[in-house]
Amino acid sequence: MSENASVTANLGPQHLGAARDTVAQVLEEAKRQGASAAEAQLSLAQGLSVDVRLGEVETVEFHRDRGLAVTVFFGQRKGQASTSDDSPQSLRDAVAAACAIARHTEEDKYAGIASPEQLADRIPDLDLYHPWALSTEQAIDDALRCEAVARDDERIVNSEGASVSTGSSLRVLGTSAGFLQGYAGTMHSRSCAVVAEDDQGMQRNFWYDAGRRADLLASAEQVGERARERTLARLGAEIPDTAELPVLLAPEIAAGLLGHFISAISGGSLYRRASFLRDRLGERLFPQGIDVREQPLLPGANGSAPFDGDGLATRDQAFVEDGVLRRYALGLYAARRLDMAPTGNGSGVHNLSISDTGEDFDALVRRIDRGILVTEVMGQGVNLVTGDYSRGASGFWIENGVIRKPLQEFTIAGNLGEMFAGIQGSGTDVDRRGNIACGSLLLSPMKIAGA
Repeated sequence: MSENASVTANLGPQHLGAARDTVAQVLEEAKRQGASAAEAQLSLAQGLSVDVRLGEVETVEFHRDRGLAVTVFFGQRKGQASTSDDSPQSLRDAVAAACAIARHTEEDKYAGIASPEQLADRIPDLDLYHPWALSTEQAIDDALRCEAVARDDERIVNSEGASVSTGSSLRVLGTSAGFLQGYAGTMHSRSCAVVAEDDQGMQRNFWYDAGRRADLLASAEQVGERARERTLARLGAEIPDTAELPVLLAPEIAAGLLGHFISAISGGSLYRRASFLRDRLGERLFPQGIDVREQPLLPGANGSAPFDGDGLATRDQAFVEDGVLRRYALGLYAARRLDMAPTGNGSGVHNLSISDTGEDFDALVRRIDRGILVTEVMGQGVNLVTGDYSRGASGFWIENGVIRKPLQEFTIAGNLGEMFAGIQGSGTDVDRRGNIACGSLLLSPMKIAGA
């Protein structure tokens, strides 16, 4: 293994002991400085990334990042500070800064760390650490091959480049209630974006793959080919007429819709009264037969984590069962504010998924007489307080169950509540590259604003 290849391989489970010692020192220092309780989190990351464009190397970057955040409590007064320097003096200074803040803040009756009985008592091995022995030269060659395949058509006139990255990370969390645990993980990716042109103008598109194991990624050639095909398919795009039509969301866009749902049932939105789903437990939000659940303990999955940001154990659980909202996603503080039990979501939701209706992508397309496949959305037009949804979009026209032509420069609009309730089909073409695993979603007619 070359020296460059070892850059990412060297940060792994073997460093957990030293990282735990650092966190333990911070907790002891907080106690010495008078804090009644404290928690500290140390995050370490390092890796290699390479970017090429038009057959030339643009950047080669090695990164090593360290960050420690400490929270102290004086009774129910809270202070926080962070540092990227883990020298003894810097750690003492960070604790002192947090203590100074805590002494001058108002009391918050909901503040405080998790009690010992709430903390995770078992940390399973989730198979998250798979280093990639990738040298700089190999990464450059990989990225160049990816881009070369993507540009292998005379209609491809430009490139935004291809990238290859590999990295490893450690996370350790400790609290003065006796919790001190951590885990290591890796993440690798390939991506490429190119530009095509014909008589009607230019179009851009991309593709990528990401995962914890490099050997399970799509190859450089596969990523490049997919980027090329997706870009060429956009040529000749038209603006659709304004209408109200069924909408089929591609998996990566459908995942975003589920992300809005999670934001609306998350504790911060709820206790701030900034969600249209507040006080909706027990109500039917999705069609019968639809489940929305998280599985944070899936071995090797991109979003897996054995504990949350409060030190509580993560667990498999359904937020929606048979279409009915059964629970919110709550961290410790939000749960106290809402007078509810925490759900192990103090650092968000992990490996969210929606049940499918047994149809693949082609079957969902065949169900549409006249409608639109959405493959890209733009803009920030989502209001969680009201549920109103309006996004710029591009995609394809579907007629008589067949994808006919590319579309661009239109807007899809509706209401999140109606969109959830209007799911007509959930595909088996699940995209597992992110934290939300979802197939295509066929929705009831939405407003399409075009020409």
